[in-house]
Amino acid sequence: MVVKPTAAEPHTATRESITAFFPAYNDWGTIASMVVLTARVLSRLTDDYEIVVVNDASPDHLEEILEELGQRYTCFRYVTHESNRGYGGALRSGFAAATRDWIFYTDGDAQYDVRELRLLWEQRAGVDLVNGYKIRRSDPWYRAVVGRAYHHLVRTLFRIPVRDVDCDFRLIRREVFDRIRLTEDSGLICVELMAKVAQAHCRIAEVPVHHFHRMHGRSQFFNLRRVGRVFVQMLKLWWRLFVRKEPIGPAAHGTGA
Repeated sequence: MVVKPTAAEPHTATRESITAFFPAYNDWGTIASMVVLTARVLSRLTDDYEIVVVNDASPDHLEEILEELGQRYTCFRYVTHESNRGYGGALRSGFAAATRDWIFYTDGDAQYDVRELRLLWEQRAGVDLVNGYKIRRSDPWYRAVVGRAYHHLVRTLFRIPVRDVDCDFRLIRREVFDRIRLTEDSGLICVELMAKVAQAHCRIAEVPVHHFHRMHGRSQFFNLRRVGRVFVQMLKLWWRLFVRKEPIGPAAHGTGA
């Protein structure tokens, strides 16, 4: 794992601080605008913030864009994986790289409006995690059908008390990762995260957010070829958590990364 640039901004704020990070793969067409907009959003929430992008060995020219952003924004840094680690591996790297009081993440494909981070920020008092839920899913019909079935299945199997397990628009208190350890490398990390948050009795708030059509690239999840494999991985995770009852934490560096 390569982290560039190495220097981080000093902690000088008098208000709560925040790290916003984006896992990115084939997202060269959207990531620059997301970073620019996020910098404006964060500057209105607190005076201590950082933005991190995790480049999960993207085969496009994402790295060049990240280098340019690093030269322009002192609040920005990025992590580069030399080989692809999967969505879960990218999230684990992002959580490990975060240094502020709160951690916000969403995907680098701009299917969520980062300006709505403000809505999550306003609901953070007294809770450990603020979970977005999609007002309406803007995906092709087959993804919407698979996504709905997936959501109901994992919510029941893993006893997750949120409306939308599949909404990657979350604000998490950093101390949560002193209580849970994440291990998944696939997209099932979101199920693992929310199941372990529930098992740790973390306090959760929920906020409705908008979901938009993907503007660039292709989604990596929930195509029909992967449904069977995801189902098998899901059962293995369920077995570990509810039959073997593996410890949910604590973890080295708070993330299992």
